[in-house]
Amino acid sequence: MVVRKRSFIKTFLFWFFIALVVIFVAYPFAYMVSVSFRYDSDAFDRGLIPENPTLTQYAQLLGFQESIRQQMSEEEQQLMKLLESLPEEQREQVLQNIQSSRRRESFPFLRWFGNSLLLAGLSALTSLIIGIFGAYSFSRVWYPGRTLVQRGVLLVYLVGGVILSVPLYDLFVRIGLTNSGGTSMFALYIIYIIQTLPVSMYMLGNYFRTIPESIEEAALIDGSTRIGTIMRIIIPLSMPAIITVFIYAFMIGWNEYLFASIFIRPYPSAYTLPVGLREIFFSEHAVWAKMMAASVLTAVPVIVLFMTVEKYLTAGLTAGGVKE
Repeated sequence: MVVRKRSFIKTFLFWFFIALVVIFVAYPFAYMVSVSFRYDSDAFDRGLIPENPTLTQYAQLLGFQESIRQQMSEEEQQLMKLLESLPEEQREQVLQNIQSSRRRESFPFLRWFGNSLLLAGLSALTSLIIGIFGAYSFSRVWYPGRTLVQRGVLLVYLVGGVILSVPLYDLFVRIGLTNSGGTSMFALYIIYIIQTLPVSMYMLGNYFRTIPESIEEAALIDGSTRIGTIMRIIIPLSMPAIITVFIYAFMIGWNEYLFASIFIRPYPSAYTLPVGLREIFFSEHAVWAKMMAASVLTAVPVIVLFMTVEKYLTAGLTAGGVKE
């Protein structure tokens, strides 16, 4: 048996290009993390290692410390004293103007973080629950038009989000789901389910077909119902695919910007992280170090989610990839 040795040049070029790809992918994230640990005045200093590292940006974002914009200046304190001599109606009007100005200058990161977490988590969970039962019907239950329905659910991906945005917005306006921040978030919740449900059912349906039907038949003979079979057999045996589908659906809702920018833009209290970060980034109050810290914190939930369920991903990433 002849063993061919790889030439030194080929080996060197291979690892050289691998290193280039790793640097190209990792450097922006490393620079973002580096800037997040700097003061605003040092944000654009050269090098990846901050000369004067600080946790100030994270403390302000998480509410442990007030930013300079949130702290009341000496001028504002003097103004508050002067307001005491004004009539009550005028004093209330001036106070409302001051509070409105301070709200525009604030950076409500925790509120936006909570909105994104709520929307992404609930929509992913709902899509997963509906997808499990829909996928089971595709793989185990026969009914007229099953194949047509199974293939038809993927047609939603043939039309781009930009094309759907106008008719969807007109539809939700007509049924009154854009009148407030809460109703607009509910509209986004429905849209995220529609976006993720087809591929969820397709992946889970193909995975369910790999489970031997004899196991379910044995359970049915022992007196189990269809629902009991799904809960006690199908779901435990399909955890890799289920975890993968949940992560996929969660990331869609967590990073989605197009529909969020259309439906919740009039309501700052309902902003999600992509919309809120974009609004602050292009405003006169943009602060680079704080923006980078917010971007790092935005990536944390997805990273933690991947690390937590990493053991399921080896099987789950290929689940449903081959139709049997």
